Amino acid sequence: MSTRTSAVGSFRSLPVDDPDALVDVEIEVGEPGPHDLLVEVRAVSVNPVDVKVRAGFGSADEPKVLGFDAAGVVRAVGTEVRAFAPGDEVYYAGSINRTGSNAGLQLVDSRIAGHKPASLDFAEAAALPLTTITAWEGLFDRFRVGRDATGTLLVVSAAGGVGSMVLQLARKLTGLEIVGTASRPESAEWARELGAHHIADHHDLVREVRKVAPGGVQYVFSPVSGQNVEAYAELLTPRGEVVAIDEPEGMDLLPLKSKSLTWHWELMFTRPLYEPESTAQRELLDEVARLVDAGELRTTLTTRLSGLTAENVREAHRMVERGSMIGKVVIER
Repeated sequence: MSTRTSAVGSFRSLPVDDPDALVDVEIEVGEPGPHDLLVEVRAVSVNPVDVKVRAGFGSADEPKVLGFDAAGVVRAVGTEVRAFAPGDEVYYAGSINRTGSNAGLQLVDSRIAGHKPASLDFAEAAALPLTTITAWEGLFDRFRVGRDATGTLLVVSAAGGVGSMVLQLARKLTGLEIVGTASRPESAEWARELGAHHIADHHDLVREVRKVAPGGVQYVFSPVSGQNVEAYAELLTPRGEVVAIDEPEGMDLLPLKSKSLTWHWELMFTRPLYEPESTAQRELLDEVARLVDAGELRTTLTTRLSGLTAENVREAHRMVERGSMIGKVVIER
């Protein structure tokens, strides 16, 4: 038996300031599948991928409900679920091929959900999953670094959502020297607090990084790649590596060839889409919850909005679209 829930949806791609870009709707929520959780959503955060999907999906007869990051309470579980029970508090980033988290109730695969950190409220927890999974997979699956890692890591846009988690994880769980890019005093201060050993202004990337890392860097974590490939090719030492999470059109990677540099793509939806049996993301989120509760990691929440309404979701999208966010914006129900 399905039930109805309030949600924020979109019928066609429109600029964020158009009142019809995101609207209040009601949707049907079905019964949990064998591996699903039915979650009462308590808080959601907005990421650049939300903005990208809203702006580019075209049109739909039924409302397209966006949203990936969420934290909430399990209300029902599927027949094959063993790791969770009704009443458990969870957090997760969802999957791009399912209905999103901007709703009162949501179905999510239990294998990509983690137990919420007990020391965080729902809003603080909702800021973490997508950026944490992206940062963790980039560092430990793509770069394959660990506590004994040496060398220098350049984190571009260090005060953003993903950068904030890369800084924390790299500082706590690796031996890398970390250079974070930031151009404003407030973003530079945030990056230092979260783990950057050095700050470089991204407006003159090569010159500024050379000031603090004259010998170059071995790793680059890149949320903004298109205009920076030549700079990375210059700054990276031979056989260095880049993890990129964006997808700029017409990007030319040939400058990387002479140093035998490696370019990795990181998309945190790869596992949900192509490896649905994997529990790696659940295990990752549970480990991060343990680290948060131990005081090793912290939430990246910086802005709270109250009420999961179309107006607030539009405002959160505006904030992300401006490209100057420090940390994360979260909407509490």
